[in-house]
Amino acid sequence: MLAATAGATLSTSGCLRQVRDVVVPDNIKQLSVTITTLPADADRQGVRIAGRLEDAFEAVGIDVSIDVRSEIEFRRTVLYDHEFDICVGCHPGGTDPDFLYEALYSRYADESGWQNPFGFADQDVDELLDAQRNADGDDRRKVVTEVLDAIATDQPFVPICIPEEHRVVRTDRFDDWEAGHLATRHGYLGLDSIAAAEQLNVAHTDSRPTENLNPIAADYRGRGTIIELLYDSVATQNGTNALQPWLASSWEWDGNTVSIDLRENCTFHDGEPVTAGDVAFTYQFLQDISLGNHEVPSPAPRFRAQADAIETIDVVHANRLEMTMDTNHTVGERAFLVPILPAHVWRERASDVMGPGGPTIAQGTTEGVVANNVPPIGSGPFRFERRTEGDLLVLTRFDDHFTRRLDIDLPEPTVGECRFRIHPDSTGATRVVQEGTADVTSLPLRASLVDTVSESDDVRLLESPSWTFYFLGFNTRKAPFGNFQFRRVVAQLIDKEWLCNEIFDGRARPIASPVPDEWTPAELEWDGYDPETPFLGSDGEVDVSSAKAAFEAAGFRYDDRGRLRARQ
Repeated sequence: MLAATAGATLSTSGCLRQVRDVVVPDNIKQLSVTITTLPADADRQGVRIAGRLEDAFEAVGIDVSIDVRSEIEFRRTVLYDHEFDICVGCHPGGTDPDFLYEALYSRYADESGWQNPFGFADQDVDELLDAQRNADGDDRRKVVTEVLDAIATDQPFVPICIPEEHRVVRTDRFDDWEAGHLATRHGYLGLDSIAAAEQLNVAHTDSRPTENLNPIAADYRGRGTIIELLYDSVATQNGTNALQPWLASSWEWDGNTVSIDLRENCTFHDGEPVTAGDVAFTYQFLQDISLGNHEVPSPAPRFRAQADAIETIDVVHANRLEMTMDTNHTVGERAFLVPILPAHVWRERASDVMGPGGPTIAQGTTEGVVANNVPPIGSGPFRFERRTEGDLLVLTRFDDHFTRRLDIDLPEPTVGECRFRIHPDSTGATRVVQEGTADVTSLPLRASLVDTVSESDDVRLLESPSWTFYFLGFNTRKAPFGNFQFRRVVAQLIDKEWLCNEIFDGRARPIASPVPDEWTPAELEWDGYDPETPFLGSDGEVDVSSAKAAFEAAGFRYDDRGRLRARQ
C-alpha cells in the first residue's frame, strides 16, 4: 500500500504542478518587446527615439530589444510581412486628413504598404473614416475632429513630432528654388538656369532609386519625388498647395461624376500615345494588380486609398474619360495624383510570379509588385537615361513633354540632364553642395547639421513645409499591443518635447495629432504637453512608480521582481 501510494504520488505530481500553474500563474514570463527601426546612417533620429523608448521599457520592467534593419528590410518587415511588435520611423503623412483612411481602415489590415500596417480594426473609426470621405465643409471638419479624438483615445500609433525640412541649394547656377517644393516634381521644374546651365547635380542620400524604379514598390519608395519626374499624373500638387491640372487639361464635376479631358498628343517615353485608356487601366491595375486573375482583388501596395475612391471608369474617347466617385470632391481629386502607367507595359505584369523572389504580401504577388522597372517607361518631364547601382541615376529632359509647349503655363524642365549622385549621409551631401560639385541636397538634412551650414552669396539653406511625422506604431494583431490601454500607457513613456529639443536639436515640433495644423482640433493642440497622453515623468526621465501604477491600472501585473508580466 505504501509503495502504491508513493507511486500514485509520483505519477500525479506533474498533474498537480500543472493545476497549480493554472491557479497560481507563476509560470507567466516577463513581457518581451522588440522595437523595429532603421540604422543611424538611414535615420539617426528614429534610432535614437527607439533607444530612449528602450530605456523607458527597461525602467518599468519590460524586456526589450531593438531590431535595426535597412530601409528596404524595415519596410518589408513592417509594411509587407507585418512581423513586428513596435516600430519607430517617419510616416509619409499627407496634406489632407484623408490619409488616415488609408492608414487605419480595417479592410486594409491584411494588405501591404502604408495602408493600415498596424492591423488596427475599429468599426466606429471605420464609420467615421467613411463619413469624412462623404462630407463637405464644416460637416467634414466635425467628422475629422471625431476621427482624431477617437484615434487619440485608441493610440493605434503615437504621433511624436513633425521635423523641419532643410535643404542646401546653390544659387550661382540656378535660382528660383522657392517656387517648388523639393519633395515634389515642382522642385526640379521651372528653375531659372543661370548662364544657361544644362545639368542639375543632385546630392541624394538614398540609393534605392538606383536599384528599383517601380512606382508601386512600397519598400523602395519614399515620397516618390523621382517617380513624379518620370511619370505624369492627372493632377499635380506643389507641396501643400491646391491641386491643379497636369496631364489633364481640365476636369468638371456633375454630382459624384467627374469628366476629365486629357491634353492632346501626349506620348510615353517609348513613343506610344498616352490615352484615356491608359488612365483607366492605371486605376484598374491599382485596384487589382492581378487584373482579375485572383479569386479576390489584389490591391497595389501604394496608392490604395486613392484608387479605392473610384467606383466606375468609362473611356469616352482617346482624350476623355468619366469616373464616378464614392467620396466628396476633395478626396476624389486626390485620386488624380497617382502615376499614370502605360497599359502596354504593365498589363503583362499582372501575371503571378513563378517561384521564390520578391516581397511576400498577403493578397498575392504579381510581376507588377516585384519588377524593378528598369528602364521605366513613363510620360513625365524627364526620362530614364542610365544608372549605376548604389552610385548614380541620370535622367534627361523629355523634350516632347506637354510643359514644353508655348501655350501651356506650367513649370517645365529647364535643364537637359538631372543627375542624382548617391552619398552615404547628409554630411557628405551637404559638403558637395558647399564645395560646388552639386547644386542641391534632395532630401531633408539631419537636424544636427542645419546649424553647421555656412550660407554665402552662392549657398543657401532652404526651409520647406513638412507633412511627414515621426511615429511609434503598434502591431495590434499581437498581444498585448491590441489592448488600447496598454498602448496609451506606452504613449505616456515618450517625452515628445524632450525628444524634439535633444534628438532633433529643437528643429521639430511635438504633436498629439498627425494632421496638418489647420485640421487639428483645439483639444488636441500642443500646449507644452500632450493633452491626451501626457508624459509620465519630466525632462525625458520616466517616473517609474507612476508608469508602473499606470500599467497596473490598465489591468497588467508585476511579479515580485518588478517585471511586467507577459499576460494579464
